[in-house]
Amino acid sequence: MTTSDTAAAAATFPQTSGRTKGYEKQAVDDFLQRARRAFEGSDDAITAADVRGAAFPLVRRGYDVASVDHALGRIEDAFAAREREQAVSHVGTREWVGRTKESAQEILNRLTRPAGHRFDRVGALHYGYRIDEVDLVAEKIARYLERGDAVTVEQVRSVAFRMQRGGYRELQVDAVLDAVVEVMLAIR
Repeated sequence: MTTSDTAAAAATFPQTSGRTKGYEKQAVDDFLQRARRAFEGSDDAITAADVRGAAFPLVRRGYDVASVDHALGRIEDAFAAREREQAVSHVGTREWVGRTKESAQEILNRLTRPAGHRFDRVGALHYGYRIDEVDLVAEKIARYLERGDAVTVEQVRSVAFRMQRGGYRELQVDAVLDAVVEVMLAIR
């Protein structure tokens, strides 16, 4: 990354101060550079899912987390739109819509399971996501999928759960939330 690119990135994202940690600047800058090259068509293969899964070390005097996450959301949207256009041109609109409906139905089937039984649980001595909080979000997403109740991609991306012993398995909940984002981006 050139000095001017680094200066532009630093100007784009506020830096944390004091004891507040932020994303490691170099890791963010490197990822954004890769994403830019990929979007412009170089050999870097990055997808919307890769952008959504990007993670950076937390350090003092790093980039403000909320600012970077917001930018990553916009980048993910751009990659998802391009992937949707490519898929529609390759398989056709009807096939694309059919696949999206199938994915949405699979998600809905999971989210409409009885409360407390929507996801696997970790052992009683381990911590997982709070069951009541996950179930509340699951019900809201289910209403979105069934009836079109208002839920935004940003709300799903930014959802956070507290931990509890014997809670829902984090990886499973996160995978379903990722799938919800994919469906929401597919139908934009």
